[in-house]
Amino acid sequence: MQASFPPLPALTAPERGLPVLAELAARVAEAAGRTGPEAVGGGSELRAAACGYWARRGLPTEPGDVIAAPGAEPLLLALLAAAGGDVLLTRPCAAGYGPLARLAGRSAYHVPVPAESGGVPDPFALLETVRRIRAEGGRPRVLLLSVADDPTGTVAPPEILHEVCEAAVAEELTVISDETWRDTRHDPHGTVFVGPAEMIPGHVVVLTDLAGSLTPTAWPAAVARFPSEGRGPILRARVTSALTAVRAELPPPIAAAAAYALGEPQPIRTRSAALSHLYGSLAAAARERLTAAGVLCRPPQTGPYLYADLGELRASLAARAITDSVDLETHLSARLGRPVPGGHRFGDSPDALRVRLSTPPLLGATDEQRQRAFDARDPLEVPEVREALSVLGSAFNELAGG
Repeated sequence: MQASFPPLPALTAPERGLPVLAELAARVAEAAGRTGPEAVGGGSELRAAACGYWARRGLPTEPGDVIAAPGAEPLLLALLAAAGGDVLLTRPCAAGYGPLARLAGRSAYHVPVPAESGGVPDPFALLETVRRIRAEGGRPRVLLLSVADDPTGTVAPPEILHEVCEAAVAEELTVISDETWRDTRHDPHGTVFVGPAEMIPGHVVVLTDLAGSLTPTAWPAAVARFPSEGRGPILRARVTSALTAVRAELPPPIAAAAAYALGEPQPIRTRSAALSHLYGSLAAAARERLTAAGVLCRPPQTGPYLYADLGELRASLAARAITDSVDLETHLSARLGRPVPGGHRFGDSPDALRVRLSTPPLLGATDEQRQRAFDARDPLEVPEVREALSVLGSAFNELAGG
C-alpha cells in the first residue's frame, strides 16, 4: 500500500517571497510522490549532505556516524536516554534542555557560566559540581553545552571552551554540543567559532537543528554527528534503537528539503548571510535601548535572542510589585504584547530578574511588514521596526522609573 504523509505546514508570506525557500518547497513537492518512509536515522542522500556540511566546517564525517530525526527535541531526548547518568547543564540554558533531561529519566544539574558568555560552563564550577554530585552518590555522564548560545546570544571564547573540554575529558563526560546557531553569527569575520568536537573529537556528539536557520521553522529536521571512536558507535546504536521504537523517521518531503539545505547552494548561503545580518542589526539596536534604561546585557553575537538582566533595577521593580522573573515575564509580556519568557524558564533563579528577548517580533505584526523589513537595505529605517524599538525602549525606561 502506498504510504501517505500529512500535508506540510504552509510557508508564511515572507518565506514564500524568498527564492531559496521556494526552491525548498519545490523539492518537497517532488519528494511528496515517493512511497515508503525515510529510513530511521536518515537516508543516504541526507546523511551524505550532512557529512559535506560538517566537512566544510573542519569536521570530516562518515555517513555511518550521522543520524537525522524529525526535530532537535526527539533527537536530544534519545541522546540523553542513551547516554545514561546525570546531565550537566549551563545556567542559563535553552528552555527545553531541563524538561527533556527529566523526560529521559535523568537528573539535571546546572553550572553557572563565566562572565564573558553563556552556553559553556565556568570550568572551575564544572569540576566542583561534578565532584559534589559524585560525593552525593550521583553519576555525572553528560555535559550539554552550546558555544553559540540560546538564550544569551553569545559565542564562548575558544580559551574558555578549551578549559571546559579538558575538564570534561578528565571527568569522563560525554559532551553534547548544540551548534544550531553557529551559522547565524552576526559578524562571521569578527566572531570566531570553535566547537568542542575540534578539541576533543572522540568525546563529542554534535547536534544541529535545521529548522529556522536552514529550513522553515515549521519543517522540523535535525542531524547529529557521532564520534567514530570511544562511546560514539554505542551511543549511535542506542539512539537509533530509541528513534526506531517511537517511529521517529523523517517524512521524505522534509528529508529532501533538509538534504538540499545542508548542501548549502548559493541561494542558501545568501539567505543565511542576510538572516545573520538582520539578527545582528536588530539585536544591537535592542541592546542599545536596554543599556540606556540601565539594563545589563551581554553583547549578542549570534542568533535571534538577547538576555537581559534587570538586577540593577530591583528597587524600581519592587515599587511596581515585580520581585522575581515570573512577575517580570508577566509584566513585559503584557506591555509588549508578545511572550517575554523569564529567566526561570532557562534554569536561572527567579530572583535573578532576567528575561530573554526575541528580535524577530521587532520586524512587524503582519507577514507583509516582516517581508518589507527583511527586504530592506537597512531594516532599522523601516517604520514598523523603528516603532517596535521605540516601544521596547519605553517599556524598559518605565521599569527603570524613567
